[in-house]
Amino acid sequence: MKLFARALALMLAVGCASMAHAQGSSSSAPYPNRPVRVVVPSSPGGLLDVITRVIAQKLSEKLGGQFFIDNVTAGGGNVAMGGVAKAVGDGYTLLIVSSHFVVNPSLIPDTPYDPVKDFAPITLMAVASQVVVVNPSVPANNMKELVALIRANPGKYNYASPGTGTTGHLAGEMFRLAMGLDLVHVPFKGAAPAIQSTVAGHTPIAFVGLPSAAVQMKDGKVRALAITTAHRSPAFPDLVTMAQAGFANQESDVMQGLLAPAGTPKEIVNLLQRTVAEIVTMPDVKARLAAFGFDPVANKPEEFAARIKEESARWAKVIKDANIKMTQ
Repeated sequence: MKLFARALALMLAVGCASMAHAQGSSSSAPYPNRPVRVVVPSSPGGLLDVITRVIAQKLSEKLGGQFFIDNVTAGGGNVAMGGVAKAVGDGYTLLIVSSHFVVNPSLIPDTPYDPVKDFAPITLMAVASQVVVVNPSVPANNMKELVALIRANPGKYNYASPGTGTTGHLAGEMFRLAMGLDLVHVPFKGAAPAIQSTVAGHTPIAFVGLPSAAVQMKDGKVRALAITTAHRSPAFPDLVTMAQAGFANQESDVMQGLLAPAGTPKEIVNLLQRTVAEIVTMPDVKARLAAFGFDPVANKPEEFAARIKEESARWAKVIKDANIKMTQ
């Protein structure tokens, strides 16, 4: 009887240990072991959404889990970004951001997140340049001639942007402030109407994303004077950078970045960064990005973190110096 009791106790102990092991294996299963929500602060079909869907599909294929898109559009992106800032940092909520991420805290009152403290940067996936274009009737063939023309005609010239607080607006204001120009900003609801206004000559100058102006540039409907990135665009190799045009410290671009809530395990952050780095160099993905005017980056988390700090400070200064105001 004692032998039976000892045998039964041993069986129960082994059973409990096996159950505990199984539960431990389930909780420590390779990431991801359940669907991952990828929050996009823009409407379905927009550029940010389209690029995100390409990346999310490849993440699902490479990591063997489901990465699904959740479009949250309210509040100029603040609802989406503020929501992710408060989410659990377990790797199952991710956020795709554009340049609004580093601009909104200085532009919109009561922005519900801190871009530096509330997130774990994963990688800057890709960037696209801004471009300065003019209507062909404008008698300026380069940036120096444009500056001279504006200075000779104070208050006469204006420039279009995709809207107040957009990267195009801020790039235009950064340039206006640096050169001390009497140049009026005209905001539009998007890049398409901004560039069309310049084609029509209503706003003779525009600061917009290179992808938005590429067709009009190729068709000769606008004249491109410079791009705002540090390097020339492969799509327009003859187009000089602002620095090459003689104007230093005027770099700006449109970014597409991937973040997670603060506290997300480092091993998950590093896994996602390595996987995205592989994805953006795949020929089909690289071609898709190029079609939208984006160049792949996929830098390290610490490099993206430094970029977020740098851009937050730079645009905060431009917004303050130009006295840009915006409400939700």
